[in-house]
Amino acid sequence: MKHKFLITTLIASMVLSCNSSKKSKSHSHDGLGSHSHEDEVLTKEHQDYFGSYELNNPGFGTKTVVTVSGDTRTMVTNSLPNHNTGTFPNPGNPNTISEQNKTYTFPVNPKYKGEPQWIREPGIALNGVKFEPGTAEVVVCDTGENYRVEALQDIIDLGLDFNHAHVQPTGEYHYHGSPTSIIESVDSTEDLVHVGFAHDGFPMYYSKSGAYKPSYKALDGNREGEDCSYENPHTSLDISVGGHHDGTFTSDFEYVEGYGDLDECNGITINGSYMYLITNEFPYVSRCLMGEVNEDTQRKSGMHGKQGRGGGSNGQRGRPSFSQLLEQMDDNKDGKLSKQEAKGPLAENFSQIDANNDNFLTEEELAKGGRRSGNRN
Repeated sequence: MKHKFLITTLIASMVLSCNSSKKSKSHSHDGLGSHSHEDEVLTKEHQDYFGSYELNNPGFGTKTVVTVSGDTRTMVTNSLPNHNTGTFPNPGNPNTISEQNKTYTFPVNPKYKGEPQWIREPGIALNGVKFEPGTAEVVVCDTGENYRVEALQDIIDLGLDFNHAHVQPTGEYHYHGSPTSIIESVDSTEDLVHVGFAHDGFPMYYSKSGAYKPSYKALDGNREGEDCSYENPHTSLDISVGGHHDGTFTSDFEYVEGYGDLDECNGITINGSYMYLITNEFPYVSRCLMGEVNEDTQRKSGMHGKQGRGGGSNGQRGRPSFSQLLEQMDDNKDGKLSKQEAKGPLAENFSQIDANNDNFLTEEELAKGGRRSGNRN
């Protein structure tokens, strides 16, 4: 009887020892199987995303490999999120999430320039999903004004999910604001949560306490514009732009130096290290970068010029430039303006401007046709 008790005790001790060993193992993303929630909780705060790492999640299809070599951080990813998302397609977003083929490079030792440069895609999340805070949606008024629509607003349903994200026509899932599920998955006891890297190499963080306030404020007064409308391939809406600047449009905000804690690019230096903050207030995610970015990244990410003092170029009288129209309407980001993408008065006069009838507008056609038809978009 004593021998049986001793054997049972030894077996129980071995089982407990095995379980204890499993819980103390460091977490890895090697694609060999799913990890228990318990393992994730025990190890997630120890993951170093500043070194090389892999995120392979068979359940979500995520495949992201980050390699740090010398002064370069290289990310190869299929851009599939490693977390739950909303349902796509949905009434506000008719697109389906699909696998991408992306390679990004970031400098390991970023160089701060201090001159804000506008960029459409400021950075990439740790899981390979891009941040793209602005939209291609625009409200056009017959009186000449055009207003870029913000993603986080209540006038037009753009189908964002609980991660402040939705899907482009190319199938690429992307964040317009704080990536809720990433923040939850890498959360630790620290206030600042590392969520990604900007294209200039500086890290991107989220403050759980909201301790760092942006320096953008809503404009005083009321908007101008009459007979305004919003159109996309699936819907057409009459929009009233009158009233105070409530954050529906990018141009509702202006940057006021010293108004908050963060600079024009939503950045700040903490303990000698510069970083970008993702905030729950405009601009949510930086619309510009303060660091040095290579020319290839500038081209791919739509980076150009010095950031204006306001929140955007919208709400202005007169006709936007061809590059501005591409920013507003080029939904598939192919550098062309098709008949399907054109909106407002430009769509109405498309056939008059499209001199060679190829269903695409060139800068030259717009310059000539716009003057001929009186189109102010």
